[in-house]
Amino acid sequence: MTLVEDFRSTVAACAARLPGPELLPERLARACARVLPVDGAGISLFFADDRRLPLGASDAVSAEAERLQFTVGEGPCLSAHAEGRPLMADETTIRSRWPAFYDCLAGTTPIRATLSIPLEDDLRGIGALDLYLVPPRDPGSLPLADALAVAHEVAATFGVVNQRDRGHADGPAWLDAPAAGRRATVWKAIGMVNAGLRVSSPDALAVLRAHAYATGTSLDDLAARVVDRQVPMTELSFDTDHHR
Repeated sequence: MTLVEDFRSTVAACAARLPGPELLPERLARACARVLPVDGAGISLFFADDRRLPLGASDAVSAEAERLQFTVGEGPCLSAHAEGRPLMADETTIRSRWPAFYDCLAGTTPIRATLSIPLEDDLRGIGALDLYLVPPRDPGSLPLADALAVAHEVAATFGVVNQRDRGHADGPAWLDAPAAGRRATVWKAIGMVNAGLRVSSPDALAVLRAHAYATGTSLDDLAARVVDRQVPMTELSFDTDHHR
């Protein structure tokens, strides 16, 4: 069985445990992690420079790594998207190039290396696949050609579904992925900070990021607390002053 055949078979097998069109990203992420010599995978979309939308992850640790990049506003996935090319990063590279991300990653997960790949076809310029490695695995154990072949299959699978759902007013069903729904809470929190502290949306995001980083929580979790009014605007106003 070829790698591509193995991937397609694994995606089909995952459908039995993860039924529903909205869980397609999670099925694809799990299949990536199973057919490649990696410890986890995550799939995300970019619809603005500062708006990264997680779609699905293979496991809880990978999901945390996906959230951390958005929380601190830096990381290999964001850089790979900005540069438009695959980006391999070992622990030394992560520590030196994205120190805030490394501090959070090393403090909360066993992940120490990544490969971030911009997706092609329908997701060109907006989609990304992150592959995560835990020691003793290292980037040298991951053949780039195999990772690119699997990334191509991920994009092709989304393309088939997009073509089928093209007539749907709300877009493809996979946009309703649970991870994407949780990230929508962040956009709501940005609006609340924007209005409550009279700051621009980019500054509101910066304030939330600063508070999340300072308190050791993810941006998604903080946003949920802000929306539920468990974090008062007076507590965030300090971060506004600090940011300025």
